[in-house]
Amino acid sequence: MIKGSIVAIVTPMHADGSLDFEGLNQLIDWHIAEGTDSIVIAGTTGESATVSVEEHCALIKATVTHARGRIPIIAGAGANSTAEAIKLTRYAKEAGADATLQVVPYYNRPTQEGMYQHFKAIAEAVDLPVILYNVPGRTVADMSNETILRLAEIPNIVGVKDATGNIGRGYDLLRLAPKSFAVYSGDDPTAMALMLAGGAGNISVTANVAPRGMAELCKAAIAGDIAKALEWNNKLFPLHQKLFIEPNPVPVKWALAEMGKMPAGIRLPLVPLAQDCHAAVRAALKESGVL
Repeated sequence: MIKGSIVAIVTPMHADGSLDFEGLNQLIDWHIAEGTDSIVIAGTTGESATVSVEEHCALIKATVTHARGRIPIIAGAGANSTAEAIKLTRYAKEAGADATLQVVPYYNRPTQEGMYQHFKAIAEAVDLPVILYNVPGRTVADMSNETILRLAEIPNIVGVKDATGNIGRGYDLLRLAPKSFAVYSGDDPTAMALMLAGGAGNISVTANVAPRGMAELCKAAIAGDIAKALEWNNKLFPLHQKLFIEPNPVPVKWALAEMGKMPAGIRLPLVPLAQDCHAAVRAALKESGVL
């Protein structure tokens, strides 16, 4: 089971929107040096919605190749087409990814049974660990705990990223799920609480700019060290708030450029962080000690 701080890594881009693979390699090395436990490539924060299938595959391959086994790689391979998700998952396995992250199908609004059959088909088609991803704020469709528990019975469906921010729901899932099934937070502001209750880690946006701090927070929370977890969470909380001042990954990409970690490129329909938000994000970076 992958545990701890799992960065939902951004996709560095040049000013013209082309992919910056050298910048990605530098971020991977930085995360490994700072103690990040795992990397999700080509997820929501990685702008998977605006990269082509060819670029998506290239990002997975480049990340696995550069990581060289130093850190587990989770490949974002979800789609609202089951056939496309299977195709991406097959590629992720061939490329050497350690697991795949599968988002609830978006736009077509499947029923609970449709979600179950979608994820079951992916798990049965490719022998690679699957982490489910429930983020109803983006997909509109909301996977119920009952459906997640049904899917947890399938051997290679090994966990879920719960980005609902609903702690009560997370607690109930932790109570009912098999011990071998990992429940990850996908919501930075509530991640500490979920981990203290037994969550396996945090698939994090904040970790992009504060990898060391998030790694320490996750380590303390998973170990049940409430005082240390609170100390780190209080320090990082300004980032948890201000990195979502505009739609993710707009603020976090601006923050990384401000930190000198990569160029500020982003793809339409997303646009660079609004000028009147710069001061708030910069203040959060300074308050959290990363700038």
